[in-house]
Order: sequence, then C-alpha cells, then structure tokens
Amino acid sequence: MSTAAVTDKSAGSSLRGGSLPTWSPWAIAAGSVVVAVGIGLAAGLHSKVQWGLIAAILFLLGTYAIATKVEGRRQAKDRIATSFVWVAFLLAVIPLVSLVWVTVSRGVKVLDIYFLTHSMGVVADSETGGGIYHALIGSLEQVGLATLIGAPIGVLTAIYLVEYGRGRLAQAVTFFVDVMTGIPSIVAGLFILSLMLILKMQPFGFAGSLALAILMMPVVVRSTEEMLKLVPNELREASLALGVPKWRTILKVVLPTSIGGITTGVMLAIARIAGETAPVLLLVFGNPFINNNPFEGAQASLPLYVYQQYAAGADPAYDRAWAASLTLIAFVMILNLVARGIARWKAPKSGR
Repeated sequence: MSTAAVTDKSAGSSLRGGSLPTWSPWAIAAGSVVVAVGIGLAAGLHSKVQWGLIAAILFLLGTYAIATKVEGRRQAKDRIATSFVWVAFLLAVIPLVSLVWVTVSRGVKVLDIYFLTHSMGVVADSETGGGIYHALIGSLEQVGLATLIGAPIGVLTAIYLVEYGRGRLAQAVTFFVDVMTGIPSIVAGLFILSLMLILKMQPFGFAGSLALAILMMPVVVRSTEEMLKLVPNELREASLALGVPKWRTILKVVLPTSIGGITTGVMLAIARIAGETAPVLLLVFGNPFINNNPFEGAQASLPLYVYQQYAAGADPAYDRAWAASLTLIAFVMILNLVARGIARWKAPKSGR
C-alpha cells in the first residue's frame, strides 16, 4: 500500500471520529433499569411505574452523555432525538399492553358459551351465573342502526364538502362538523332526551342509536373528507374529459379509489360509539331481560352492562364486567379486521 493511501485512510478515520457499537443502546437501557431499580429500592418507591420513569430519564441522560463523549455533540443530539422517540413509544405501548393483559386475564374467568348465550334475567348482581346475551343483542342493534343513519350522512356530507362545497354553506357545515367532533357524548344524549320528554316517550333502543349517530357523523365526515382529498385530481379530470358526468365520476372513480380509507374511517367511528355509556344510560335505561325490539321498551348494551356490573360491587359482578369488557374489545377488533378485508377487496387493482 502506498504512503498516500495510508495517509488518506488515517485522515478519513480522524474525520469520522469514534462511533458507538450497535448494541450500545441496549446496554445503556439495561444499565438504566438496574440503576433505577436500585434508586427505587433505596428511596422506598414501591411503584414500578416510578421505576420505569426513572429508568427512562437515566436512559436519555446516559445516551446523551456517552454519545457526546465518544461521537461528539452533533451525533449525540441525533441519538437523543431517536431515544426520545423510543421512550415515547414505550410510554404509549406499555399502558395499552397492560390494559389488554389485565382485561384478558380477568375476563376469561367467566367468558364461555353459557356467558354469551344467557341474560341476567332473574340473577342478582351479587350472584354467580348470568350472561351478556341481552346486552350483546342491544349493542349490535343500537350500533347497527346508528351506523345505518350516521355513515351515509357522513359520507355524503364529505362528498359535498370536497366535490361541490363552495361559499358560506360549505364554511358553515365545516364549522359545525368541527364543533360536533368535540362535543361530549352526554350532550348528544341530553339532546335526544329533551326530544323524548317533549314527545312523552319512554326509553327505547332506537333513541340510543340516534344519539350514537350524532356522535358518529362528524368522525365519518372528517375521515372521509381527508380520504377524498387524497384522490389525485388527474383521475377526476381524465374522467370528465371523456364526457363522464360528475356524479358518475364520483361514483365510479373517486369513491372506489378511496374506499379503503373511507371504510377504515367508518370503522373507527363505530369503534368510538360502541363504547359509549352516557347516552345509553340516559336513553336506553338498561334491561336485564332480552329485548329484541329496539323500537319499544328499554334495552341493554355492553358498555352499560359493564358500568352496572362494576357498580354493583360484588365479586361475581366484577368478573362479569371484565368478561363483558373483553367481549367488547373482541367485537371492535373483529370489526376492524372485517374493515381491512373489505378495504383490500374493494381497493383498485394496480396493473403493470
């Protein structure tokens, strides 16, 4: 090797400086956990959450200090930014995993075929037995009716705002959609309840569906609107240039292109309303017996069932509440899987 090549190699090495090995983040994380546990035990901190927060702070400080010493301050800033992202990710995931673990571990105690196919009937809250069949039927009917009302209105409103909306009317619709997105669920329940009191009506399932539809519509409008905006204008222009009417362009080009995102948005809206308790408590009132008619008489629902069972304060009621919560999570998960399947099935086929 020539002297010039050796000189260039040594100069490049001096310019690059030192570098931490690929396993260094794991080593720093392990050391932070060990030190955090020691600090927690020495300080008398019994909460593992506190230990985790201390470990996260030590990990960030240790990463910055070691990287600054070995790689320089500029590279240390890059590593600390990456570490912040990982810490934030873990802080978001750990509570979620903990929630799912607790729900599954406590919900499987009484979750079986008997639990899914029987109602509370004459079973007292403090007694063992009973099930969620009446609540499951009520939730399916109420959420289904709310979807039949809210989803079409939300999608059509989004189509108007994106494809036709101009002027003050579109601005007013956009403003009220933004306002409705942030209203508490109890307000929607009170609105329907006031109408029921004026008309002197008794609690029934469809009233809850109306309140849930009010909560669902702004979510569908916002998600559908964003998906429609992602459709390239070139597709619209190409269709219109061929003489295709605008309504047919929307029906045959715009909607099929964005159907995956629209379906996902609708499923997110369903997932939101499926867990609402306040409107159902006001309007549906709850019923321990099976009521298959949502247009007459009080009904139950899964969120209301969970609330009532946990409020009962007995161990059998606690077990039923956790089992119903697990059922509700599984219900939402199945809906999301179905939505993904529909979105993939209806997505435009890409050619060569």
